[in-house]
Amino acid sequence: METMSAIHCFSAKAYDRACFDEANRGPGHDITYLDARLDERTVGLAAGIPVVCAFVNDDLTAPILRALAAGGTTCVAMRCAGYNNVDLDAARAVGITVVRVPAYSPNAVAEHTLALILGLNRNVHRAYNRVRDRNFSLEGLVGFDLAGRTAGIVGTGQIGAIVARLLWHFRCTVVASDPQPDSGLVDLGVEYVELDELLGRSDIVSLNCPLTEATHHLIDAAAIGRMRRGVMLVNTGRGPLIDTPAAIDGLKSGQLGSLALDVYEEEAPLFFEDRSQEILDDDVFARLLTFPNVLITAHQAFLTRDALAAIATTTLANVADVVAGRPCANSLT
Repeated sequence: METMSAIHCFSAKAYDRACFDEANRGPGHDITYLDARLDERTVGLAAGIPVVCAFVNDDLTAPILRALAAGGTTCVAMRCAGYNNVDLDAARAVGITVVRVPAYSPNAVAEHTLALILGLNRNVHRAYNRVRDRNFSLEGLVGFDLAGRTAGIVGTGQIGAIVARLLWHFRCTVVASDPQPDSGLVDLGVEYVELDELLGRSDIVSLNCPLTEATHHLIDAAAIGRMRRGVMLVNTGRGPLIDTPAAIDGLKSGQLGSLALDVYEEEAPLFFEDRSQEILDDDVFARLLTFPNVLITAHQAFLTRDALAAIATTTLANVADVVAGRPCANSLT
């Protein structure tokens, strides 16, 4: 029988609760769901709780981790693959084990990437609004055939590899950049090149790499300047991969032909909440919303029933390993 534990789940939405409750039928952990994000104001809610479950925009910097450890927390279970918001050195220093879900459903994110590419290219978002207003004009809705275009995939891990395969099936010429080439993609005919060459050759650039010190603002003004004029840029990786003001300048000049984002570098104060009655005080994000050739979704690429079920199951399995003192394959510390 698995060892049960008390878990406080921060940033929990209705879909999280449903999937975790289903996955918890067997283990029987004592899960408390909190709407609030984990930060300096809410960290006290975890006092006396051995396991904290967190998400992409929760604050797990050194001060928060020290406060968690002081309150008795010994495990932070990230219910996501990314962990750029976690200070792993600080976690080790205070004796907190950090686990994550490295692969829940790469298909979910890859398919959303394709949805953004197809929707943006064929102006589906604009056409939908026009038809609802009984405007049936096709002016300004011209797209391009994907077949014969060059698609550049930056990062060919589990998600990027599927994006590459999907675009190959659309008969794109696919080039990729990654320190570790995927032999299956090479066999398919995908060409691995240096990033600068990829940017210069691609009609579509898809960012599917992790956020590290080396990839922070990977796409800046200089990188945009090396791209083909009129390129489509798509980011379903992490927001800070793109220097957003530089992207806005690229859109204004026409160097960027279009931009699709599921992530945004300053998304934490915005995403995952209904802010329709609030004044938007992020001037950069507000500027993005003025462009007709920009399509933004609010970090929903992961959001399928399949992915949510896998996230909950793997997260609780990680917790069970840590609580029982077993080695956990998904441990980061």
